[in-house]
Amino acid sequence: MADIFDVIADGTRRDILQLLLDRATGGERGTSVSQIVASLGVSQPTVSKHLKVLREAELVSVREEGQHRYYSLAVAPLDEVDDWLVPFFSIDEENEPALPESAMHAAEVVGRAAASVKHSFSTALRKLPGR
Repeated sequence: MADIFDVIADGTRRDILQLLLDRATGGERGTSVSQIVASLGVSQPTVSKHLKVLREAELVSVREEGQHRYYSLAVAPLDEVDDWLVPFFSIDEENEPALPESAMHAAEVVGRAAASVKHSFSTALRKLPGR
């Protein structure tokens, strides 16, 4: 599997991830390649190439309906990025801890729990009839 940082370093892949996030937030249950092409204004082969990389990094999942494929964001692999970035946000301009260690740990635990609940709730809502 490719290094997650290499995968998200590409601007087109970040644009695809952002589009999938925006559409998921809007209640969409997946986005087709043609919708991605139209939204981003890039060619279908380019989108397909980047979706393959994102699939291999497990950043997107795909649902097939007949001849159509619908892509959705899979955020779990981004935890590695989050884990790497968090320490950089825990220091202030003078390179001093912004919060005591116990407060930083508590904030991380609460944040992860909130994200997990939000994901579970959103997933449950999408499974309701009529959505």
